[in-house]
Amino acid sequence: MRIETLVVGSLQTNCYLVADEDTQEAMIVDPGADEETILKTVERLKLQVRYVVNTHAHFDHMLANKPVLEALVARQASPPELVAHAQAVPLLQQSGGASWFGFPAVPSPLPDRQVGEGDILTVGGLSFQVMHTPGHSPGSISLYCRQENALLDGDVLFRLGVGRADLPGGSWHTLESTIRSRLFALPDHTVVYPGHGPPTTIGEEKRNNPFVSG
Repeated sequence: MRIETLVVGSLQTNCYLVADEDTQEAMIVDPGADEETILKTVERLKLQVRYVVNTHAHFDHMLANKPVLEALVARQASPPELVAHAQAVPLLQQSGGASWFGFPAVPSPLPDRQVGEGDILTVGGLSFQVMHTPGHSPGSISLYCRQENALLDGDVLFRLGVGRADLPGGSWHTLESTIRSRLFALPDHTVVYPGHGPPTTIGEEKRNNPFVSG
């Protein structure tokens, strides 16, 4: 598995290009801005994008949905699918809440595929299990690849931090429960690729994260 991390937009969001190195099939996770950078990287790596995935619908994770999808539809023989949780759809329709922070609204297409707990996204020979991981946002999902010991979790768990729970639809009780009961049940050596900041591991966060350790 190859993971390219692109830090995009004014909020320094991690956009991930995740590819099967044998087939070059890929998914783009959280295209929050800077579509030209994302598309140039896809072209440089000669990737065939199967999915564009929003781990949740906050604006800094979805503002480039439309231009990225439109460009890939024109370039690829098979158009990619936009993937999100069903509970993320209302926020996508509100441009990810961009107006809450004074950012201009940018419309997004609606998901081609609405996923929920236990669904599987296949990228070449890689399988990603969808985990519904609310708390930061009702429609938050994480993508777990058991074979590669990797988790892409959006804004749920960060290195020594956690996602905000004070935005509309957020809940600290739900977020804490999600992390402790769902994410911390994964193997300690699982590498966590968060929506902001550097990677970490489940074991590291269980031991040292001041918000949810112990």
